[in-house]
This record gives sequence, C-alpha cells and structure tokens, in this order.
Amino acid sequence: MMALRFSIFIFTISLCFIFDFQAISAQRDDEDVTIKTMEEFSGYPIHEPIYPNSLSSLSVNSDSLQKQIDELATFSDSPAPSVTRILYSEKDVLARRYIKNLMELSGLSVREDAVGNIFGRWNGYEPELAPVLTGSHIDAIPYSGKYDGVVGVLGAIEAINVLKRSGFKPKRSLEVIMFTSEEPTRFGISCLGSRLLAGSVQLAELLKKTVDGQNISFSEAAKFAGYGNAKGDLSEVFLKKGSYSAFVELHIEQGPILEKEGTSIGVVTAIAAPASIKVTFEGNGGHAGAALMPERNDAGLAAAELALAVEKHVLESGSIDTVGTVGILKLHPGAINSIPSMAHLEIDTRDIDESRRNLVIEKIHQSALAIAKKRKVILSEFEIVNQDPPALSDESITKATELACQELNLTHKRMISRAYHDSLFMARISPMDMIFIPCYKGYSHKPEEFSSVGDIANGVKVLALTLAKLSLS
Repeated sequence: MMALRFSIFIFTISLCFIFDFQAISAQRDDEDVTIKTMEEFSGYPIHEPIYPNSLSSLSVNSDSLQKQIDELATFSDSPAPSVTRILYSEKDVLARRYIKNLMELSGLSVREDAVGNIFGRWNGYEPELAPVLTGSHIDAIPYSGKYDGVVGVLGAIEAINVLKRSGFKPKRSLEVIMFTSEEPTRFGISCLGSRLLAGSVQLAELLKKTVDGQNISFSEAAKFAGYGNAKGDLSEVFLKKGSYSAFVELHIEQGPILEKEGTSIGVVTAIAAPASIKVTFEGNGGHAGAALMPERNDAGLAAAELALAVEKHVLESGSIDTVGTVGILKLHPGAINSIPSMAHLEIDTRDIDESRRNLVIEKIHQSALAIAKKRKVILSEFEIVNQDPPALSDESITKATELACQELNLTHKRMISRAYHDSLFMARISPMDMIFIPCYKGYSHKPEEFSSVGDIANGVKVLALTLAKLSLS
C-alpha cells in the first residue's frame, strides 16, 4: 500500500513539470530521468516534445548533401554540367529510385501515388494530427541546372536527418514529398503532380487524352515508369483540404535579389499568378522573291508584332510585378525563301495581382485581333491554356520561418516569388510558405545555375527549425 502511495506521489509530482523551450538545453538530462520514472510507475510510455537541444546541434552534413546533388545530376539525358530529366523517361525513373532509397536510409516510410508523387513520412508521437509537409521536384527542363527543385527535395530529407541527429521528437508527423513533373516539358502541363493533389478534375480528365511530341499518351508513359492504375482514374491522387497542417518548400531564389543584397534567406509572402496563352496566325505564304510586299499576308510578321505588343502591355501595367514572355515562336514552313503561311506563339504572363494580369491578357487578345485585321491574316487560335490565381503564404508559417532565421542569426527578408512552384497549388490544400536561398546571379534553367554549400546549409537549417516549430504546434 505504501509503495502504491509513493508511486502515485512520484507520478503526480512529475506531471507538474513545465517544459520551457528556452531552458530545455539545461533540463534535458533531468527531463529524461523524469520521463523514465513516469513510464516505470505508470506502466505506459509518456511522450513529451523534445525541442532540438541547442541550435549548435542543428548540424548539416553539407559534404554528403552536395555529393547527393552531384550524383542526382548524373541521371541526365544531356552532358554535364547541364541536366535534362524529363517526366517518366528512363533517367527520371532512375532518379526516382535514388530519392526513394535516400528516404528509406533516413528511416522514412515511403509511398507513391498513381502519378508518381513520392512521400516519405517520419511518424510523430501524435500521428492522428495532420502532418507537416515539405519538398519540391527533381524533373529538369532540357539543358538546365542541378539545383532547381532538387535543393528542396534533398534538402528536405537532410532537414529530417538534422532533426533526428539533434534528438528532436516530432509531435505532428513530418513528411517529405517529391512532386511529379513541376516542369511542363513533356506534356505541356506544369505542376502536374501538385495540381492533381489539389483536386483538379479538369486535369484528370485532360490527361486521359493527352499525348507528348512523340504521340505517346500520358497513360502509356506513366505505365512505362510503373505508375497509373487499371481504371485510368486519377481522382485517387486528390487530397482533401486540411490533409496537411502546413506545407513549406525550400528553393533557390531563381532571381538575383538575395545575392545582390547579401541576404541569407528569403521568406516568401506570395506566389505570382501565372497564365499561358497559345496564339496562331494563318496567312497565304508564297515565294520570298516573287510575292510583292503590298500583297503579302505574312503570318510571321503578325506574330512578331504581337510579341512586341505583349512587351508593351506588360510595361504599361503600372507594376514591376507584371511580366510577360513569348517563349515559343514557330513559323511554317520554316524556309528562308518562303513567306510564313502560319505562325504559332506561346505566351507566359504573370503577376501577384490576378485582376491586373487578366487585364494584360485581355489587351493581348485585342491586339491579336487588331493585328490580324490590319495584316489580313486569320487569327485561328487564341487559347488561354491556364489562368491560375496567385497564392498567399500563411502568416503563422511566415512568422515561424522568420523566428527560425532570428534564432540562427541569419539575415532574412520578406519577398514575393515571381516564378511559380508546386507551393502555388499546395496552398489549396493547406497553409503554405516558401524559403528561398541565394543563387549565383539569379541564374536558373541553365547549366550555370548554382547555390553555394553554405547557402544550402543555411536553408536546410531554417527549414529544419521551421518544421520543428510547426510539428509541435
């Protein structure tokens, strides 16, 4: 009886401990003894949040991480230093296998969905709570670099390793994701995996009849890579809103601001709203020498004039945040001595203000109509392929990230992302934020793309500490 009273007394006293995060480093040893005593007397395991025991314990294995970045870059269809890794290609399949292996080596439980989004989970001690998600993509457009997206996947796995080495125990589960096809290279659809996760019924239906430039269907390509299902139903990829409590994506800036200002970390507050437009003009064509200038219906010149009109409307928007690019311009028949009988343009325009971007699109459309009339050509196509809204970061995640920067003594600034990312679509599922690190001269989508080992390590530390805070929330 006396032993029972004593055990109840010890158990009651133990429950009175208050865990102050500022003092946990000094209390760690006593805390472990207390938990052990509580477990022995109660007969049940008792879990309490264990914060990283000191900021110095957040050690990034930079050499290993850089080696992984370099190794992943070898899975490429173009020679080094460039990287070409197209969705569901042989090199893409090998790279996926590499990522899954790293997840397993880090003790994560790995699963994949029907389009190849790869998830690696570290279970928290309250696994019924909505997890915290982090990650990015590893596909690469032709002749690009080895850091875009990759830093956010390999860096996320290393962030988990950092927390494990520090002794941290997550309350909410932490999960790493590798998104399928952030780049639109093969099927012309950007952020394919995250769009489907966000529940795009339209995309799920479109993919049933989508083919690539070699007339290979999406379903055939997916099957080659080991994905898809017998019914061809991609709705099983959809996630419900609230499936995750937070999503954080680590990424190179892809712009020059952080490097120019000497700032370590960019905390993203908004992601610009992208839109893509396809335009086709049709004229009569003819011999470059025989057809007189006043009698020509030159589709190529109509396209050139529209390209300049895009620049004009963007510059007149009144905001530096409005941008527009004619990234594709194809002429038919494509001979030096033949007047173009057809011209096809693909236009990218984006802004953090959706209404301002939409006004630019309308002005581009009106210009296309006017140019066609003036040059006596036919505007046979003006299609808005996608017109996505912008995404705002969640203030609570932004503040957690800023606090992590302060605790790590890293300079930081709030900024917008003019490039768009899988985060844009994950914002439809859960609160979202992004962490930017500097990159050399802002270069991206080219072989010269580069971020230093130190900058990557800083990003991983900020990500790890942010994940820890979000996991315990």
